[in-house]
Amino acid sequence: MSSTPPPGGLVVLEKLPPPSGVGYTQVLRSTDGRGVVRGGFGVALALAGYAIFAPLIAQLVLGLGWLLRGRPDSFSSYFRTAMAYELPDGLVASHLGLASLIGLSMLLVRWWHRRGVRWLVSVQPGMRWRYLLGCLLIAAVGLNVVLWLGQLGTPWVLDVDTRPWLWLLVIILFAPLQAAGEEFFFRGYLMQALGALVTNRWFGVVLSALVFALFHGVQNTWLFIDRLAFGLLAGALVLITGGLEAAIAAHVANNLFAFGYAVFFGGVAATKSLREIGPVDAAVDIAGFLVVGLGAWWLARRMRVATTTP
Repeated sequence: MSSTPPPGGLVVLEKLPPPSGVGYTQVLRSTDGRGVVRGGFGVALALAGYAIFAPLIAQLVLGLGWLLRGRPDSFSSYFRTAMAYELPDGLVASHLGLASLIGLSMLLVRWWHRRGVRWLVSVQPGMRWRYLLGCLLIAAVGLNVVLWLGQLGTPWVLDVDTRPWLWLLVIILFAPLQAAGEEFFFRGYLMQALGALVTNRWFGVVLSALVFALFHGVQNTWLFIDRLAFGLLAGALVLITGGLEAAIAAHVANNLFAFGYAVFFGGVAATKSLREIGPVDAAVDIAGFLVVGLGAWWLARRMRVATTTP
């Protein structure tokens, strides 16, 4: 804490630097013995914040949408229809709710751990924009090539949502925010807070991936394995590249194309209600994640991005 309060009686928390020469998951560790306590309580605060803020913001957004639509039916009926993604309102609301995890993660890093929020993004610190854009291109190409190869011999049957251009606009605007929110929370804050508990740098990668997969709700074994594999790969990328950029790029590209294709092949509501996939679909998804991961790792080495704190 600052020894002398600033004018006006406000108390400003001093930003503490992370240990030098450590990887991304060790950024919140401290030498004063309080890092473990802060990490443990931080995980609890983060999970509680997730449970409170994401649904609360989604409800507020849908409340506004209900009023703007002239209060059609009851709010509960409108809410169920929207959250089933039968209306674009539900996608906007749920995605903004998950996007709020960016602010929650930054708040915990700044006020609970007393670190600058740029350390949440990378060990540089801050966003490495050229690397992010490069990874986004790799993810867009890699995921689509693997998907098309996996669909060889399978007919594509058009089943277009009503008002497809409205759906596409909403997806382009809000899916990246949702993907970034989940990465800041699961691969960002949770990995760093868990890394403050133990010295093993892979502990946070594995446990955050498990939490990520479980938080997706009801799912069969193959869909769980699919999501767990994505969480493990994204976490590994964060660890070996020293930042969130590759994971954000992979998540953004995956969600943009998953929902984008759904507009024309089966509907966004069907994608939202997906609870089961088979082993072939899981294998195709995981192969796409691996291709993107290898590409992002190659680009990180080529660009010589920082992998440890200064």
